[in-house]
Amino acid sequence: MLKVLVKKQLAEVFKKYFYDAKKNKMRSRWAIAAWFLFFFVIMAGLIGGTFAFMSVKLCKGLAPIGMGWLYFLLMSGIAIVLGAFGSIFNTYSSLYLSKDNDLLLSMPIPVSSIIASRLISVYLLGTMYASAAFLPALIVYWVTAGITAARMICGIVLYLIITIIVLLLSCLLGWIVAKISLKLKNKSFITVLASLAFIGAYYFFYFKANNMVKDMIVNAVLYGEKIKGTAYWLYRFGRIGEGDFPAAAIFSAVTALLCAAVWMILSRSFLDITTSEGKTEKVRYVEKTVKERSAFESFLRKEFGRFTSSANYMLNCGLGILLMPAFGVLILINGKAILAVLNEIFTMREGFAEILVCTALCALVSMINPSASSVSLEGKNLWIPQSLPIHPKTVLRAKAALQLILSVPPMLFAVICVTAVMQNPIAEKLMICLIPLLYTVFCTAFGSYLGVKMPIINWTNETTPIKQSGFIAIAIFGSWAITVLFAAFYLWFGYKIGITGYLTLWAVLLAAFSLILFRWLETKGSRRFEEL
Repeated sequence: MLKVLVKKQLAEVFKKYFYDAKKNKMRSRWAIAAWFLFFFVIMAGLIGGTFAFMSVKLCKGLAPIGMGWLYFLLMSGIAIVLGAFGSIFNTYSSLYLSKDNDLLLSMPIPVSSIIASRLISVYLLGTMYASAAFLPALIVYWVTAGITAARMICGIVLYLIITIIVLLLSCLLGWIVAKISLKLKNKSFITVLASLAFIGAYYFFYFKANNMVKDMIVNAVLYGEKIKGTAYWLYRFGRIGEGDFPAAAIFSAVTALLCAAVWMILSRSFLDITTSEGKTEKVRYVEKTVKERSAFESFLRKEFGRFTSSANYMLNCGLGILLMPAFGVLILINGKAILAVLNEIFTMREGFAEILVCTALCALVSMINPSASSVSLEGKNLWIPQSLPIHPKTVLRAKAALQLILSVPPMLFAVICVTAVMQNPIAEKLMICLIPLLYTVFCTAFGSYLGVKMPIINWTNETTPIKQSGFIAIAIFGSWAITVLFAAFYLWFGYKIGITGYLTLWAVLLAAFSLILFRWLETKGSRRFEEL
């Protein structure tokens, strides 16, 4: 039974590799093999290669001066963090709040078998992430410092200890997330914030990693002495990789005891968590007057509700909402220096620095595109807006209005920051403000056009219309291609007519194409939506 349950858990984790949700059928053997090969290349090639490169630089600086323990301590810490945070959401959803809890608990299956199968699944997933960071580090140390029997045995023991620590942390963090989620009404915002925090931490570490490695190598002896004096057991933990058998035995015993404690705690609390229905509020009826809303306003509120209820929708179709204000703040702080450098580089094309800033703003607003997905997201419920006594163009207007409301405020903030820094004449500043705003309108019209022209109605997973469809690819990459042409044409001939003339030309083009697309949505697009 345990084998069957583990197989089920792993099949759920890698469901996408076996099942094509877009076509609603199983993949072929060759397709499954290709997906797993791709996964291996990403994990072993890209992530593993990145940590291997870091390991080489660290090991060459630390191993020759007798600081191999510090090297293992650093790489072990990275592997533990990567493994724990890589599997935390899988732990939260599969160990504690899995959708099949009621089904499994109603069957004659021992609760211990259910817990064990889910722990094994969490362990394997965490081990996979931790291995991508630690195994390259271990191999690099063996090659650099030389391999002995003690180093090989203790290195493998250290690897196993790390995977157990990852499991323990995953269980703890997953339990915290599960407890919090039971008390929240809208979990999507928490998912979005956690995802953004993880992405931000990743890029912060990525850009700071080189300086951190150099600082660690230069001050290795100083840091090493501090760790030995204030955190002796961290020193002993790192010593395991160098072949310290007593340290390996001590930490192995401690992790074994912690595993036993976690098993006991899970056995007692598992049923309480899995059968909990979350926070419920007692609502007392209070008679009140309901404000009548127009059909347009009602549909707009529905579109907002769908957008804010889906973390996937917000992350994939609304990332520019955060990036545009961030870009505006960056320009406000360092804009003068950035513009000065760009003007020095493009001295032969006066005004190209301002054009590049406009290009960046237009590229960022292209990352806000709910209008392209909103029609397809209706899915099998598309008949509901079609059957209501409301003109189809009212529905399409509401879907387009959602994107405009999400895009215009952050764009206004960004262009105000940009123009506050620039020293251009008033006419040029006005046009620099106008172009990104017109491009926002154009992207809305373009996305709405693609959403009606190329809908995907028969999907089984909402990620298909949100990020795995042709119209989304065209909406994003097509918009980026236009921004590239916007900058390239200025280098070609635009500089001859000046910034104001060039931007005026583009303003006319964007306004004209936006009007044409919106006119199509009002006429042919409405009829097409009605016939879907």
